[in-house]
Amino acid sequence: MKRTYIKMLSIALTSVIAMAGFAGCNKAQTGGDKKKIGMVVSTLNNPFFVSMKDGATKKAKELGYDLVIVDSQNDAAKERSNVEDLLQQGVSVLIINPTDSDAVGNSIQVANNNKVPVLTVDRQANKGEVTAHIASDNVQGGKMAAEFILEKLGGKGNIVELQGIPGASATRDRGKGFHDVIDGKDGVKVVASQSADFDRQKGLNVMENIIQATPQFDAVFAHNDEMALGAVKALKDKKVLVVGFDGNDDAKKAVESGDMAATIAQQPDLMGSLAVETAVKVIKGEKVEKEIPVDLKLIKK
Repeated sequence: MKRTYIKMLSIALTSVIAMAGFAGCNKAQTGGDKKKIGMVVSTLNNPFFVSMKDGATKKAKELGYDLVIVDSQNDAAKERSNVEDLLQQGVSVLIINPTDSDAVGNSIQVANNNKVPVLTVDRQANKGEVTAHIASDNVQGGKMAAEFILEKLGGKGNIVELQGIPGASATRDRGKGFHDVIDGKDGVKVVASQSADFDRQKGLNVMENIIQATPQFDAVFAHNDEMALGAVKALKDKKVLVVGFDGNDDAKKAVESGDMAATIAQQPDLMGSLAVETAVKVIKGEKVEKEIPVDLKLIKK
């Protein structure tokens, strides 16, 4: 009788273990927790990306999904580590705001290998399989900035360009749009073009160096508002037109006060919201567009 009881207990335990193994296998095959989305943000030390995070968080809560957000601190190695951690947590879809459009390819490949769909936001990826990209038309935004500056300068003058992080698609595209309009125009010259990594303090430092080396210029186009605000501080009382890009709250206040002439406003909260909406559609097996545009607008006084 005792032996029969032990045998029955052994069979029961074996069945439980087998069912647990099957459940674990089934979860892996279906791509993880169907209610969990991972989001990797390039940096949360920037109001633009904080707004993106807030928009994503609000939409995930509204739709009843668990959103896990991690900060790459503008470091591609950290970005890859973040991706690996989220995959270990069993996310079904990965939203990535790349630190660098080239370097992010390695992180995306890890997700591809694990058969987890990837969405990119704001900055594109130059490598890896991406299901959808959610972003403003940065080329068009660069053109809008250039056209506004030309109009304000009466079609002639010297311009300084503060570039973003080298390698980021936003840097490339905003610069392209700007130069498509400016280059070849008689009476207009870009007298300095330097990177300040989308950072306010670096924008201040780079602008101070440019002022020393190039005392005569009439306008500054910064690839984002953080650099534009740094430039404003460096320029102090100089009569120079400053145009930024993103439309963050500090920049809008600077436009209203007259410290900045304009900003090309993105809607980062909407980007985050659309990214989560798209992720949910992917999880449900619905078809999504490869490119999902977010409108831009010129904010001026």
